[in-house]
Amino acid sequence: MQGCRKPCRRFFPYLVPEFSGAVPKAGIAHYCQELVSFTILTKKLEKKRKDRFDGKERSFETASGSTANQMKTKNMILITGANGQIGSVLTGALRDRHGTDAVLASDIRRPMTSDGPFEILDVLYASRLRELVEKYGITQIYHLAAILSAKGEQHPQQAWDINMRGLFNVLEMARDFNLRLFFPSSIAVFGPTTPRLQTPQDTITQPTTVYGISKIAGENWCQYYFLKYGVDVRSVRYPGIIGYQSLPGGGTTDYAVEIFHEAVKGNSYTCFLKEDASLPMLYMDDAIRGTLELMEAPAARIRIRTSYNMAGLSFTPAEVTRAIQQYVPGFSVGYEPDFRQQIAESWPSSIDDSAAREDWGWKPEYDLDNMTRDMLSHLADHYLVKLPELG
Repeated sequence: MQGCRKPCRRFFPYLVPEFSGAVPKAGIAHYCQELVSFTILTKKLEKKRKDRFDGKERSFETASGSTANQMKTKNMILITGANGQIGSVLTGALRDRHGTDAVLASDIRRPMTSDGPFEILDVLYASRLRELVEKYGITQIYHLAAILSAKGEQHPQQAWDINMRGLFNVLEMARDFNLRLFFPSSIAVFGPTTPRLQTPQDTITQPTTVYGISKIAGENWCQYYFLKYGVDVRSVRYPGIIGYQSLPGGGTTDYAVEIFHEAVKGNSYTCFLKEDASLPMLYMDDAIRGTLELMEAPAARIRIRTSYNMAGLSFTPAEVTRAIQQYVPGFSVGYEPDFRQQIAESWPSSIDDSAAREDWGWKPEYDLDNMTRDMLSHLADHYLVKLPELG
């Protein structure tokens, strides 16, 4: 997190499985203390989901034997990169919708807690992926394993390898086993030559980051597998995702999550973007709902097999600061732009998502004010803080 010198505040790989590395020994103790409150919140959310199904506490590490055999008789969903910012929330939403046993979470590390089936999976190993697809009778894959924009610029070859080879492996499984596939793209596919205001669905895509290059290549490969092999692949171009449920994962829009945490904790915040850097954003609740709506829509309504533009709201760091200050009056923000500012300047400031609205009924529910209230309310509960201005 910007402005903190302690290693644990940099969101280490245990929380961000897309990026490999080790936690420095000097930061382990403080790092663990920072995770305690997040663990408490996670357990509360998981208990609610467990109670919804059978009211009993159940724990799965690796489903095997009779459990796996039973799962083969029903529709099964595999999530790769399930420990990440979106994956951790999407896993819970899918289990709420389909049942705990019907969703297999996977990642390169075990999560701190789990209320359903989980398997270790590195998407670079096609044989392991095939093993899980066959073992559990997988019918759908949500492929979320990736290295994001900021981390990708620090490790470009690794980012390309994971983002592309992992996608190829998943596409081949979808082809061989007739699976429905979700591939998350990003506004990173756009570049400095793209129209920045109300960026249209079909426009110039000349990204300047390895993450964006991998995503636009992935979009075209997804369309290729649909046209040549009939793979039912669906995709959206996520903007910056904001949510209280999980920590960000090494992207250029991470500030929009970090800023809320620091405000609720009573700290000031140093932003790594300029105060007037406007970017498209989407609240996590909208992102998850929209993803599920896309995947559940009739195939005949999905006209675009590269990726749909998807937008919720756009704001600058200064605008979200003012929104927070309505409820946290003493909150202050400073600005020290770093390499991520250049990335942000190559992206759109607003998105035209009319194709998604027309084809499968996409419509966001959160604007800046009700998103701000909801974020602050949940984080105040999480940190055991009272914010009188929330009412």
